[in-house]
Amino acid sequence: MTAPPAAGAPAVDADDVHRAARRLDGVAHRTPVLTSSTLDAATGARLFLKAEHLQRIGAFKFRGAYNAISSLTPEERARGVVTFSSGNHGQAVARAAALLGVGATVVMPADAPPVKLAATRGYDAEVVTFDRYRDDRHAVAEAVQRERGAVLVPPYDDPTVIAGQGTAALELLEDVDDLDLLVTPVGGGGLLAGCAVAARSREPGIELVGVEPGARHAARNAVAAGHVVEGEIPVTICDGQQSRSIGEHPLAVFVHFGVRVVGVDDDAVRETVRTLALRCKQVVEPSGASALAAVLSGALPVAGRRVGVILSGGNIAPEVLAGILTGAAPDDAERR
Repeated sequence: MTAPPAAGAPAVDADDVHRAARRLDGVAHRTPVLTSSTLDAATGARLFLKAEHLQRIGAFKFRGAYNAISSLTPEERARGVVTFSSGNHGQAVARAAALLGVGATVVMPADAPPVKLAATRGYDAEVVTFDRYRDDRHAVAEAVQRERGAVLVPPYDDPTVIAGQGTAALELLEDVDDLDLLVTPVGGGGLLAGCAVAARSREPGIELVGVEPGARHAARNAVAAGHVVEGEIPVTICDGQQSRSIGEHPLAVFVHFGVRVVGVDDDAVRETVRTLALRCKQVVEPSGASALAAVLSGALPVAGRRVGVILSGGNIAPEVLAGILTGAAPDDAERR
C-alpha cells in the first residue's frame, strides 16, 4: 500500500483517472445513465443515475480492482494478490485477477451475504473468513500477505484503486453536462474520492457529497476532525458500508476538495431499494442505493438542481430483497 499522504496533498489527480480509463476501456462496462420522471417529480430536481449496479460483478468495485491489478509489474502479478472485503471488492479482485491470470485470496467476513461469498469463490479466488465484530480484517489480510508473499490490493485506501473508481464519474460527466451536484455512497471512501477528483476536473464548481448509513459516523467524523477516526461497526442494512473508518488517501481528497458527508437512515434506504425495483425496474443493494436514499428522503435537499447519483452496486441477497419488497420487518438477514 502507498504511504499515507501529507495533509492537503492528495495522491490521485485527474491524469491518474484518465490513465485508469484507458486501462478499463473495453474491459469494464460503460454503464448507462438512467433517468426517471417519477423521481424528478418527487424531488423537484433532475436526477441522473449512474447505473454501476450493472457493472461487471454487479458493482463499481470492478473499476478500481482491475486498474490496481493491471498496474502491477509482471513480478508482482506472479506473487498473486490478497485483499479484504465485505463482498463487492472481494468479487472485483477475484474477477479482475482471473481476467489477468493472477492468483487471488480474499479475506471476507464469515457473515457476509451468501450471494457475495458464493460469487467470490465462483471467480476462482480462495476465501479466508473472519469475524467482523472481533477480528481486524486488515491484520488478517496482512498475515496472509506475509505468509504467501502476495501483493495487497486494499479496497479503498490506495491511489490506483481510487483512480479506477473515479472513472464512473468521468463517464457520467461525459454523458451529462452541467451537473450542480454529485452524490455517491461512502464506505471506505474510494468511490467518493475518485469521483471527486474526476468531477472537479470537468466541472470545477460542482458540489460533492457522500452518503453513509445514519448509524455510522466514520466519514462524517473524519471530515469534521481532519483526520481518520475509527468507530464501532454499525448495525445497518448497508453491509457494504460497515467499515470502522475511511482511508487516509480518500480523506486527503475530501479535505482538498471540500467534500461533504451526510447520513441516511436504514428505513429510507429500504424504501429506496423498493422504489428502484418497483418503479424503475432496477435491482440495487442497500449500500448501492444509499446516495439516492439521501436525495429521495430529503436528508440531502436537491430541489431545482441537476444531480448526478451513483447507484454503486446490485448484489443483494434474495431474502433481503424479498423482505424489502413485501414490507417484512427487518431481521438478522438484513441487519448486521
